[in-house]
Amino acid sequence: MERWLEEFIRYLSVERGLAQNTLASYRIDLSQYLTHLRNQSVTSLDHADKNHILSHLYKLQKDGKAPSTISRHLAALKHFYRFLVSDGLVSEDITISLESPKLKQRLPHVLSAEEVENLLCQPQLADPAGLRDKAMLELIYATGIRVSEMVSLNINDVELDMGYVKCFGKGAKERIIPLGSVAAKYVREYLARSRVKLTKGKTEHQALFVNVQGKRLTRQGFWKIIKKYAKEGKINKTITPHTLRHSFATHLLENGADLRAVQEMLGHADISTTQIYTHLTKLRLREVYTKAHPRA
Repeated sequence: MERWLEEFIRYLSVERGLAQNTLASYRIDLSQYLTHLRNQSVTSLDHADKNHILSHLYKLQKDGKAPSTISRHLAALKHFYRFLVSDGLVSEDITISLESPKLKQRLPHVLSAEEVENLLCQPQLADPAGLRDKAMLELIYATGIRVSEMVSLNINDVELDMGYVKCFGKGAKERIIPLGSVAAKYVREYLARSRVKLTKGKTEHQALFVNVQGKRLTRQGFWKIIKKYAKEGKINKTITPHTLRHSFATHLLENGADLRAVQEMLGHADISTTQIYTHLTKLRLREVYTKAHPRA
């Protein structure tokens, strides 16, 4: 069964071009399912049926897993069995009649324009790492790219004179995103003054953003950086590496940007994913109305 799982992971990597983090999630979720089958004395996927999947999902629920986690497990199983059927490894897709649990839609946390300004003012520009942090924060707010996309950028992916960033999103899909003049200014200053100090003059790799060891910055590294500046700026909101991406989309829509244009810049395959930000703008309009209208 593990061999079939590895074949599936290889398919997702080579043919679908999924990111390493996504592949790791599939592997963990499906490995738990295979362990459940073995505990039920099932040694071949041919011998598994719908009741085995239901008992696995019930066990996840009994263990206190959130509905979103259970839904993710079922989605992984559905993709897995579709692959197995298409390759003739099993005769029937036993997940076909199973539906994911209804999930309560959570609105993402966003910062106000004032809070973003506060956050972006925190890095100390005289410090090489501080100037790098300023360039990163400005770039991610100016473009709305994912943190994983930002830390994967190479120097030649950023065209400062023309004002755009080229990045590869989910499924290795390339997209071109406009880059504002303020963000371009700080990225240019970082490249001129800071990066050479952080890399200690070494040029063996082309990573745009590097850590104090001169190696490519990681998502975890950026998480620590944004948490640090949120604390220093006394921003009492939940901050994640995605917060500036959410704020980027919300602020664009609040100021009249076209939903399709925002979808393209964010790299969403389905516009329904982008529409969640319209809910945020409606909430913001209600707040403004309540505070401003004398009879609200």
